[in-house]
Amino acid sequence: MKVKRYKEMDLFPYEIDEKYSKKVAYFSMEFAIDQALKTYSGGLGFLAGSHMRSANDRRQHTIGVGMLWSYGYYDQERHEDNTLKIGYRRKFYYFIEETGVKVEVMINQKPVIVKAYLLPASTFDTAPVILLTTDCFENDHLSRTISHKLYDANEETRIAQEIVLGIGGVKVLEAMGIDIDVYHMNEGHSLPLVFELMRKYPQIEELKKRVVFTTHTPEMAGNEEHDAHLLERMGFFNGFSFDEIAQKLDYHDKNFSLTVGALKTSKRANAVSKIHEKVANEMWKDVHGKCEIISITNAQNMRYWADKQLLSWMQEHEDYQLVGRKKHLKRILFEEVAHQTGKLFDPDVLTIVWARRFAEYKRPKLLTYDMERFRALISNSDRPVQIIWAGKPYPLDYRAVQMFNDLVLMSREFKNVAVLIGYELRLSKLLKQGSDLWLNTPRWGREASGTSGMSAGVNASIHFSIDDGWHAEFQKDGINSFTIPHADPSLPIDEIDRLDYLAMMEKLEKSIIPMYYDDEKRWLTIAKNGMNDIIAYFSSSRMVEEYYEKLYNYRTD
Repeated sequence: MKVKRYKEMDLFPYEIDEKYSKKVAYFSMEFAIDQALKTYSGGLGFLAGSHMRSANDRRQHTIGVGMLWSYGYYDQERHEDNTLKIGYRRKFYYFIEETGVKVEVMINQKPVIVKAYLLPASTFDTAPVILLTTDCFENDHLSRTISHKLYDANEETRIAQEIVLGIGGVKVLEAMGIDIDVYHMNEGHSLPLVFELMRKYPQIEELKKRVVFTTHTPEMAGNEEHDAHLLERMGFFNGFSFDEIAQKLDYHDKNFSLTVGALKTSKRANAVSKIHEKVANEMWKDVHGKCEIISITNAQNMRYWADKQLLSWMQEHEDYQLVGRKKHLKRILFEEVAHQTGKLFDPDVLTIVWARRFAEYKRPKLLTYDMERFRALISNSDRPVQIIWAGKPYPLDYRAVQMFNDLVLMSREFKNVAVLIGYELRLSKLLKQGSDLWLNTPRWGREASGTSGMSAGVNASIHFSIDDGWHAEFQKDGINSFTIPHADPSLPIDEIDRLDYLAMMEKLEKSIIPMYYDDEKRWLTIAKNGMNDIIAYFSSSRMVEEYYEKLYNYRTD
């Protein structure tokens, strides 16, 4: 196949705004762009998808670079007893374009072919996105498996994926004739791109001028480390020896942190909320020669997430129509609940949703901390509640899978409790538009941003959260949201969980549930205030403008 040299007009079906003319390549291991494209696992992908949509909205000169996962993350299915079943089904896409571009990268001292596809900007109204795969006939079976599963559990495969994204991505951009001014690493997965750029810019200060970095999590599991000599053998350093890289970066640890590598090779980095900025600077304060870490608070693309009719009624102060539309959206969600569980939910009943990635620190089971109190809560016929859980645990995080299954088995007892599978873009949107209360329960300081509440809140679902991440910047308790004051983070974890549970239940039982049933006007005012405040600041149009202003256009000289 003939290799196509891409011109600007081929990639961008819109005229670039002069303010955003700097050419940016946004590297991310996952992109959640449309339900039809299974190239994401959770929050990082949702954020990247919103970034690509808003880059289009703002007419920015940004192109995404990601991976075309043959089997996606995994398919969330059920065993016969309804517990979680991990499924893998090969995906086929007929709406991406072959570019004809194939480049070679060295992985474990062996050449591997990387093939590039293009998701055109016009397909889903996003920035153009290049998707890379090794799953092509030129490679042997082992090389083809590199791009099979997002976040493969095998350490060497994971490193190979990062080499493909970073080094392969830079080479593909070059082969396509696409000039880039700034390379944006969305998390540290694409770090090998700096070792490819190092060939052209051997002076570290020159290299840094072209690289920026976003760190997304204070969780150590999200800040990958590998043995430096394993990375060297695998080709992570792109032919440089570890000793050469150690000298260049003044980083001699045998356990090589991708986050530290990124902080040492970027002109500037950002955390994803103001609290996370403080946490990240504290976490990495001992890293010599790191770049400055500022905050650019995450946001979501409301063109995609917001129900247009709900927004319209809110802006036109048509409360009666807004309430009617919300009940309609609840009915649509409840069709999915009935389809999956055989339970018929009532649109007049307060519906609480906990939905996000299942991870221990997010405490999906906090509501059931005291089962007797939980049973009393959902058995109250005077002021009934309905509760829905959804989310994907990492398939090999057995503790998280067990938490999911515990909730599935517990939910059998109650006709007004449901645990849903298939937490991808489609279900996420249904839940955000159909819920009344969006519950967020992380341990304080460990939620970098937690953007799901933004796209729920813009759909008149009131955010009920620990005062962490973006919520701390947004919340006016009892005015635009409900806040759970956090326990002292220096206490033992068991005590933190106990105190946070008591604070959550106190607010839920004494304030939230009575207000929903006894003071509809106040409830509606809080929901509308939340919608207004989210649109004002937590739209990703603001976020992508800040990336240009604070990262891409930032000068070090």
